[in-house]
Amino acid sequence: MNIDDYIELYKKDGYIKEMRKHVGHAPVMTCACGVIIENVEGEILLQKRQDNGCWAIIGGAMEMGETFEETIRREALEESGLTLGKLEVFQLYSGKDRIIQYPNSDICFGPGIVFITKEYTGDIVNDPGEVMEHRFFGKTELPENLNEYDRKIILEWVNRG
Repeated sequence: MNIDDYIELYKKDGYIKEMRKHVGHAPVMTCACGVIIENVEGEILLQKRQDNGCWAIIGGAMEMGETFEETIRREALEESGLTLGKLEVFQLYSGKDRIIQYPNSDICFGPGIVFITKEYTGDIVNDPGEVMEHRFFGKTELPENLNEYDRKIILEWVNRG
């Protein structure tokens, strides 16, 4: 198989699902992209995840051949139904706190990039396979059950000047 064949293969099921067929729950290195979406009131859009019931930013793993922006635009559309406008880099993340074990026992090391935007269009819809609900929260009214993987990101947003 050549590179284009692999890219097409991974587009069907996704790179991570394809790798899991070979390595089971063993650690896999991925590249993650997330986005902080702010509304006109300066509130952050969080999603309540299906897998652990915690609140998180929108995001996910890159697919083979994607750019960072393509990844987060795809993830935002899939998970929330929103089309993102202009994106700015919020922060790069790496280190031990980027190792996550999912409820199904899969382990990933996902260093990555988080964007921020105030520009988006569309009506919010929940991807029933991944998201229970979406809600905007002000900096002083965040839910207690923040996704551990995203807690640092969200708190950095709160403390940003």
